[in-house]
Amino acid sequence: MIGWQTLFYKEVLRFWKVGFQTVAAPVLTAVLYLLIFGHVLEDHVKVYDRLSYTAFLVPGLVMMSVLQNAFANSSSSLIQSKIMGSLVFVLLTPLSHRALFAAYVGSSMVRGLVVGLGVFIVTLAFATPQFAAPLWILAFALLGAALLATLGVIAGLWADKFDQMAAFQNFIIVPMTFLSGVFYSVQSLPPFWQGASHLNPFFYMIDGFRYGFFGVSDVSPWLSLGVVGLAWALVSLLALHLLRTGYKIRN
Repeated sequence: MIGWQTLFYKEVLRFWKVGFQTVAAPVLTAVLYLLIFGHVLEDHVKVYDRLSYTAFLVPGLVMMSVLQNAFANSSSSLIQSKIMGSLVFVLLTPLSHRALFAAYVGSSMVRGLVVGLGVFIVTLAFATPQFAAPLWILAFALLGAALLATLGVIAGLWADKFDQMAAFQNFIIVPMTFLSGVFYSVQSLPPFWQGASHLNPFFYMIDGFRYGFFGVSDVSPWLSLGVVGLAWALVSLLALHLLRTGYKIRN
């Protein structure tokens, strides 16, 4: 194995060696959300006129787990390497900025998808899955994981200490995730908040992913695909530029 494949393998091993913390713990958290919200709201909230609230909740929790863990993997890897000084050994290699990008984003996508799959498997005990359009499920899972993994690279390069990383996650990633329709349909919101939700790219990831399960969504899945694809293209260009110039890692 050479180049980016070696770094990719190393990054996958990094989170897999502590799988109880990086995989099992997020799965448990998602199941607790399902138990609490599903139990409390099952008889009070109806979505799309035919779905139980628990069934509606499952795709949102799966996607939320994919997004948060893809971001956490790349961002934590870079910030830890910077603070501990081990990043220099990666920079000494003849890897291009594209190879670094592929390794960090690819390994983070693996973690996000593994956690998402774990959440889905566990939630099978609570709701019978539907697969109205499986290709949409795959497309949004991959694009969502890629987008958040790339944002994690940008955050990891920008942050100089753990508090900055925590601020990025707590004030940007978590609010945008929770306000994206994970726990509700945006059609149930007042007009102002519906419009505000449509400015959140995370909403399109959740909505398109949910469409793959139920065949219904708040907006067209093609619109969601376009928004998410454009967002990933833009953040990828930024991340590649930062890696190429060595922002906060070579200077």
